[in-house]
Amino acid sequence: MKKENKFFKDLQKAFNTGVSFMLPAVVVGGIFLAVALATGKATDSGMEITNPFMQNLNDLGAAGFAMMIPLLSGYIANSLAGKPALAPAMILGFVANNPIGEGQVKTGFLGAMIMGVAVGYFVRWCKTWKVPATIRTIMPILIVPVLTTFVLGMIYIYIIAVPIGAGMDWLVKVLGEMQGGSAIILGLIIGAMTAIDMGGPINKTATAFTLALMSEGVYGPNGAHRIAVAIPPLAMAISTFIDRKKYTAEDKDLGISAFFMGLIGITEGAIPFAVKDIKRVLPAIIIGSAVGGALGMANGVEALVPHGGLIILPVVNGKLWYVLSMLIGTLISVAILHFTKPNLDEENKMKAEK
Repeated sequence: MKKENKFFKDLQKAFNTGVSFMLPAVVVGGIFLAVALATGKATDSGMEITNPFMQNLNDLGAAGFAMMIPLLSGYIANSLAGKPALAPAMILGFVANNPIGEGQVKTGFLGAMIMGVAVGYFVRWCKTWKVPATIRTIMPILIVPVLTTFVLGMIYIYIIAVPIGAGMDWLVKVLGEMQGGSAIILGLIIGAMTAIDMGGPINKTATAFTLALMSEGVYGPNGAHRIAVAIPPLAMAISTFIDRKKYTAEDKDLGISAFFMGLIGITEGAIPFAVKDIKRVLPAIIIGSAVGGALGMANGVEALVPHGGLIILPVVNGKLWYVLSMLIGTLISVAILHFTKPNLDEENKMKAEK
């Protein structure tokens, strides 16, 4: 029992460490993207930024977001196994957050968390090896990073990514068969898929499905998807504003940038909150996003561009229900968090008792 508790405490500490190092990249990326996209205009291919200065600001924000997931996995591994784990986990976190392999699979923040933990424990094991003194000096800078990246990278690409790619193809097929069926059920599924991994393969499957339908002139599922992308960051932001005893000062600061990310449809603004408290945050935002997506579909909302949040309101058919669906979904998530998330002092007390 003690061993099990130590394992979970190590993981919790590692996730918190990963989040604390990731936060500045989230904030910088989110604020720069929010400012830049707010000056853009909605087009068939998404939000288009015409001002060169704002485009540069957008590129800086995108760079912040590109660093966010590698930082998360890198410092999860660093917390578990020290410096030799940092570079391999950052590399594998980058790989997890970008398409790779024959199926061009991307597993997002959940994949990066898994790779961070895997690297941490693999490097811990490497550190137990009995090696000659001459080799010991090059272990942390050469042998351990190269071996870890190669072994876990191959496992990820050939064992983890392949079934995920097949699963995503199956999901697109199932959703395609639902098209024309119950609009509310389709909206529920699209909304839940959007929130479940916030930019990962399930979210991207929903995006691919809605884009394919848009090319055929069907805009309703895209409306549900674009409502749902805004709900997780907006819900987390409003929760930090209302339930201040449940969040750290760091979380409250992040809530401000998450609010702006929600307005411009960047779901990733909720990722740091999910990493720190996945068992409470993930169900709350999935339910809220599912309800928002279902309401959008039920009331004929159509988003005419492949972007989300309130920023695209001028190019939405059914503007009132677009806003209402987003608001209702967000408030449902906030309510769930209010009743499930303990105050910080209570949570610390429970941890101490364990």
